[in-house]
Amino acid sequence: MHKSIDCGDLRLEHTGQTVTLAGWVHRRRDHGALIFLDLRDRSGIVQVTCDAQNAAAAHEILNAVRNEYVIQVTGLVQPRPAGLANPNLPTGDIEVQATGAAILNEARTTPFYINEDSDVDEALRLKYRYLDLRRPAVQRNIILRHNVVKTIRDYMADQGFMEIETPVLIKTTPEGARDYVVPSRVHPGEFYALPQSPQQLKQLLMVAGYERYFQIARCFRDEDLRADRQPEFTQLDVEMSFIEREDIMGVIEPLYVRLIEQWGSKPILRKPFPVLTYAEAMAKYGSDKPDLRFGMEFVDLSGLLADSGFGVFSAAVAAGGQVKAVVAPGAAGYSRKQLDDLAEVARRGGAKGLVSIAYRDEGPRASAKALTEGEVAAIAAAAHAGAGDLVLIVADASAAVVAKSLSELRLLLGRQLGLIRADAHALCWVVEFPLLEWSADEQRWSAMHHPFTSAMDEDWDLLESDPGRVRAKAYDLVMDGWEVGGGSIRIHRRERQAAMFRALGIGPEEAEEKFGHLLEAFEYGAPPHGGIATGIDRTVAILAGTPSIRDVIAFPKTASATDLMFRSPSSISPAQLRELHLAVTE
Repeated sequence: MHKSIDCGDLRLEHTGQTVTLAGWVHRRRDHGALIFLDLRDRSGIVQVTCDAQNAAAAHEILNAVRNEYVIQVTGLVQPRPAGLANPNLPTGDIEVQATGAAILNEARTTPFYINEDSDVDEALRLKYRYLDLRRPAVQRNIILRHNVVKTIRDYMADQGFMEIETPVLIKTTPEGARDYVVPSRVHPGEFYALPQSPQQLKQLLMVAGYERYFQIARCFRDEDLRADRQPEFTQLDVEMSFIEREDIMGVIEPLYVRLIEQWGSKPILRKPFPVLTYAEAMAKYGSDKPDLRFGMEFVDLSGLLADSGFGVFSAAVAAGGQVKAVVAPGAAGYSRKQLDDLAEVARRGGAKGLVSIAYRDEGPRASAKALTEGEVAAIAAAAHAGAGDLVLIVADASAAVVAKSLSELRLLLGRQLGLIRADAHALCWVVEFPLLEWSADEQRWSAMHHPFTSAMDEDWDLLESDPGRVRAKAYDLVMDGWEVGGGSIRIHRRERQAAMFRALGIGPEEAEEKFGHLLEAFEYGAPPHGGIATGIDRTVAILAGTPSIRDVIAFPKTASATDLMFRSPSSISPAQLRELHLAVTE
């Protein structure tokens, strides 16, 4: 070994010991005959001093080093002089007085500072990701991820789960997002797919009798990227036999409590986690992943304003739509420019406009002049709005438009007014999702989660007569307004899986071609089973307090799915194309 101890492990109890360290020069201060170095390795930073009078040869070597040089130092651990301890460093009570030194490798001037947490252009960071990973803030995120995953593995093993790996090269099947495909050299013109998730494989493991499975699974989806999405991602994949929804919750909820309490820095607002139905979440927050760190629940004014003389409201209700509001506390003083900005947010959500009522001390002021004084007062009473509050109202024939517009307004106002509890985490379960959703583009029903999700027992009879009303045995785990997990109780009988395929427009031949292996397996004694997958990347990002999962992935892609360090994706040679029986066309 080039070192006898890690830099960050040194403490006062090592005083008087001679140690050998190796690492990177984090910072260098030259005081002539006395050189100070901060030496860094993965464990932390320690101060090294070298006096030319006591160690002339080491001083000459260390006089030549610069930031990010890789060096080896031998020296004596001593307490720092009185008054010079650094309380911000775990090693701040001691220093290593160098008696010997060696340069293991020089370093060019880095394209950005490693020893500062300054803002650096993300493209530059990703191009030199191996340097970015040296920065203490990024390193903390990667270490946090390791600790989170280790805690998950230990917890799942303690709960009687087996970790089983599943294939990465599988058959392409329609499960929502686009597959990444891999050409087969051995079978010309045929392709593997990279798994969007191990969904069918873990169900087959239940048929195989393994009952409690988990995996830290790599998954792949060819879809547009954003801050919380990457083409390749990691999830905790879980499946259990002979269980109901509450059994899954009983495994995952204590795990997340442990992760937050052990590796997070904020408390949980409510334990046990609240359980909302999908209908409740949409009615109160306009979102199936509500941020419960603040209130501002929607107020339904549809009944109150069904006969309003203001035609926008009465027409929306008459068309089967909704009139709903949110109350922004203390925002009655918003300027015309601020109200116009809020109206633009509502329009981006699909609303045709936004009605505002500012309840000021001198009296209410409504943007819709057709509202009567009685209606303005009744709205205040229904919404529990008082002096200083701003009520924002959206009306539309589409409940989805009302939900999306008000949800965006709620989140924006929560940030603007400082209502979101940044000092705590809020988690909840959302259950009873619709089983199917209508695709206007394809003019057919599609699975809201995936085609293996079971309907609620009492809703199976509606699958053919009224599919839009069928509720799923599905559940999502939501944390601070992010969906961090989703799962369901699965279909485990062939005839019901076939009925689900029919509802999705998948005929018997197509079902046999794409899912025959699963359908056949159900005929050999498939147990009732269900599971969940939670996002490792999203979970760690929330615990780390960063808005982007790229900050907690060692080698992430950009928002355009490119790797700036490897310069990929890239073309392949004509010889490779011929070998794979492929041709590239313009």
